[in-house]
Amino acid sequence: MYLDYYELKKFPFRTNPDPNFLWFGEKHKKAISFLKYGMLKRDGFLLLTGDVGTGKTSLIRYLVKSADASAIIATISNPMMPVIDFYNFLSEKFKLDNKFADKADFFFHFKKFLLKAYSEHKLVFVIIDAAQTLIHDRFEEIRLLSNIEFENQKLLNIFFVGQNEIETILMDPRNKATSQRINMSYQLQPLDENETIHYIAHRLKVAGAKRGIFTDDACKKIFDIADGIPRLINSICDCALLSGYVKGLKIIDPLLIRECQIELSIPIGTIFI
Repeated sequence: MYLDYYELKKFPFRTNPDPNFLWFGEKHKKAISFLKYGMLKRDGFLLLTGDVGTGKTSLIRYLVKSADASAIIATISNPMMPVIDFYNFLSEKFKLDNKFADKADFFFHFKKFLLKAYSEHKLVFVIIDAAQTLIHDRFEEIRLLSNIEFENQKLLNIFFVGQNEIETILMDPRNKATSQRINMSYQLQPLDENETIHYIAHRLKVAGAKRGIFTDDACKKIFDIADGIPRLINSICDCALLSGYVKGLKIIDPLLIRECQIELSIPIGTIFI
């Protein structure tokens, strides 16, 4: 709708994760380095946490897309599906060419798959997205999967990716066996004000912008409202571009950002001047 008006080739601020728009600020560079090191270390469980909308899923998608050919990766975004569906989902992702009716049958074939991958010098990873939804029983199922080994070498690596509350969940004494397996953890922090300005400019450039559209003051107000959360920044920016188009504004200023804050019903965390 507003693409032609602002001379854009694609929508710059969709809220669904898109690796093509991924911006590597200092925090995201550290997170990617952390994940890649975890793949090289192959040391059991890894934990990546962050607030809602900080870009965890985008990082995971980038990691999968850029992974070495020797890595076999399955990402599960709904880890609390019924347990037999969970196993059959893994079966489909890892191309076991089988549908299982019970856990024992799955474990038998899954171990064969892991041993074959090991013999071919391939690494197998399961990435559990939305890990904060896991309950004790599912943690145990996942832990048992990770117990499969050969000559004291773990054959499966598990990455837990979730909102910050997963840290509290893992502190539950019932989940002690899982939490003790986590040898690496990293918390992805929101963007700061300067990073927010560069993040907005980057997404506009990827979308084909040939000039600045948001003033620095508008970007600063977006940061104030969104607290540096990329997903919320995207929502505000998309609203601002649409409103600017409707109003015939080529430049987005702080007043228009304030209107979007009200329109999107975003709580006022700071005083807007």
